[in-house]
Amino acid sequence: MTIKEIQNDIVDEFSMFDDWMQRYEYIIELGKTLPLIDEQYKIDENIIKGCQSKVWVHGEEQGGNIVFTADSDAVLTKGIIAILIRAFSNQSSKDILEANTDFIDEIGLKEHLSPTRANGLVSMIKQIKMYALAFESKNN
Repeated sequence: MTIKEIQNDIVDEFSMFDDWMQRYEYIIELGKTLPLIDEQYKIDENIIKGCQSKVWVHGEEQGGNIVFTADSDAVLTKGIIAILIRAFSNQSSKDILEANTDFIDEIGLKEHLSPTRANGLVSMIKQIKMYALAFESKNN
């Protein structure tokens, strides 16, 4: 699936819920499906700066795509990074760099997070794009 198709699926899933309490519960459930980062990558250089919780993200190239794993010490944050990993993992660095993140606004996520969590969300997206940029540069 393309990034846009995955993002559309996520928007559709969130539209099934009537209120934000249900959406928060769903985000927490998504966190439980997160492909967990190997302990060896739970290091300072993989921590997302600007997050109120600890969030580790690691990306590696596999077969021309970037595969992301992550973890967090907070259940809601774990769900947020799970959404991003679902959208961007197993995609090419070029596609990740060209992808927009409008789906975040479409599901209303940013506006329903505390300012520090919203900043953390932006930092997570930046880190994913930085991995894509690094792999794209290395391959060209």
